[in-house]
Amino acid sequence: MFDQPFVRPSFLRRRDPRLRLLLAAALAVALAPLHQLTSAALGLGLGVCLLPLARPPLRPLLRRLAAVNAFILFLWLTTPWTTPGTSVWQWGFLNITAEGIRLSLLVTLKSNAVVCAFLALIATMPPSEFGHALERLRCPRKLVFLFLFTGRYVHLLAEEWRTLMTAARLRGFRPRSDMHTYRTFASLLGLLLVRSHERARRTREAMLLRGFAGRFHSVARFSVGPLDIAFSLGLLLCLAGILWTEYAGIR
Repeated sequence: MFDQPFVRPSFLRRRDPRLRLLLAAALAVALAPLHQLTSAALGLGLGVCLLPLARPPLRPLLRRLAAVNAFILFLWLTTPWTTPGTSVWQWGFLNITAEGIRLSLLVTLKSNAVVCAFLALIATMPPSEFGHALERLRCPRKLVFLFLFTGRYVHLLAEEWRTLMTAARLRGFRPRSDMHTYRTFASLLGLLLVRSHERARRTREAMLLRGFAGRFHSVARFSVGPLDIAFSLGLLLCLAGILWTEYAGIR
C-alpha cells in the first residue's frame, strides 16, 4: 500500500494524516458489510472520486488495482457456479446462478471501493508519517515500532534476498522441482534469517548509542485546519448517504 510514487503534492497530501487514517478506517468499516449492489456501487464511486484528489500516477495505480482484481478473478471463476440459487445458464455439471453472479459482483464493487479509498487516503503517506500519525492517535507503541521498522527494512531484506539469489545463480543454481532446489531455498532462507537477525542487533546497538529511550521524536507537526474539517464532514456525509441507501433497501 505504501509506495513512493503515490507520495506527491496533492489536495489529500496536505490534509491531516490523523484525519485521513480515521476516515479510511470509517470507510472500510462502513463499506465492508454492505449487501445492496446500489450502495456498493455508490461506495466504489466515492472511492474513485477520491483518487483525483490524491493525483496518483496512472501506471502504479493500474498495477495495484490489477493485483487486487487478479484475486477477485478467482472468485468469479468459482462463486457463480458453486452458490445455490436460480439458474441462469447450465452446461453439464456447471450451473451458473444469479445469486452467485450477484455475490461476485458485490464483492468486486466493495473490494475496489475500499482499495481506491486506501490508495487515495493512506498510500499518499510516507511510512514514517503513517507511523507518527498512529502514535498521535494513541495506538500501542509497540505496534507503531513494528510498523515503522517493517516499512524501513522490508526493502533492505528484499534486496538481500535478491543478492543471495544472484549469488546462487552465478554458481549455476537453476530452480527445479527436486530435493536439491528445496534444500537450496531452505539454506537461502536460513541465511536470510541469520543476516536479518544480525542487522537487527546492529540497528538496536546503533539506536542505543544515539540515546534511544523507547520513543521516536518527529519534527512534523500535525494540525487540523478548516479545509481538513470541511473535507472530513463532506466525506462523512457521502458515507452517510451510502449507508442510508443500504438500509433503505434501494436496489
